[in-house]
Amino acid sequence: MIAILDYGCGNLRSVSKALEYLGQETIVTGGAADVSRASHVILPGVGAFADAMRLFRQSDNGGLESALLEAVALNKPVLGICLGMQMLMSGSDEDGWHDGIGLFDAPVTRFPKDAGKVPHMGWNRITSRGCPLFDGVDGAYVYFVHSYRVEGVHDWTAASSDYGSAFTAAVWHGNLFGAQFHPEKSGEAGLRILKNFAEMRTRGC
Repeated sequence: MIAILDYGCGNLRSVSKALEYLGQETIVTGGAADVSRASHVILPGVGAFADAMRLFRQSDNGGLESALLEAVALNKPVLGICLGMQMLMSGSDEDGWHDGIGLFDAPVTRFPKDAGKVPHMGWNRITSRGCPLFDGVDGAYVYFVHSYRVEGVHDWTAASSDYGSAFTAAVWHGNLFGAQFHPEKSGEAGLRILKNFAEMRTRGC
């Protein structure tokens, strides 16, 4: 069962519908107990970073964050989507500095003015760095909607893209993943990415 975390800032319906289309059992939940029972966990997110972190940390009296961290520690497949990926970082400078969950050591910063129109909205090509999440879709175009990003390419960058300069389009460490783009809105390529995620096992990739 795939638990999609509901803390008041997620794009829940489109993610759950995409997974249901793939024949996956899902539950949309804000309860830590449900997350503990799940085999896979998805952290979606839309909106402002600070609000999302506040609501996430308040959910189930703090239990939702603890359950997510437990899932990571148990090496369950975990995927952050869009703002959900950004929340996995050390923090964001959106409207002042705000701490993130801190599972990846990098800040989230706004695209500079010379990058192009902000927010970055539309289809961009991604280049995988060997991550199994992108089996069968390396070089595909996926759908982005964001004003903030993780700049550059890091050891844990799973896939990169370019908008003014290179940025991290996805992250990967063990069974922990994040996608800055929206796989649930990225057509056949996005469905393949979600299928790859759903077929991963707790023992590792």
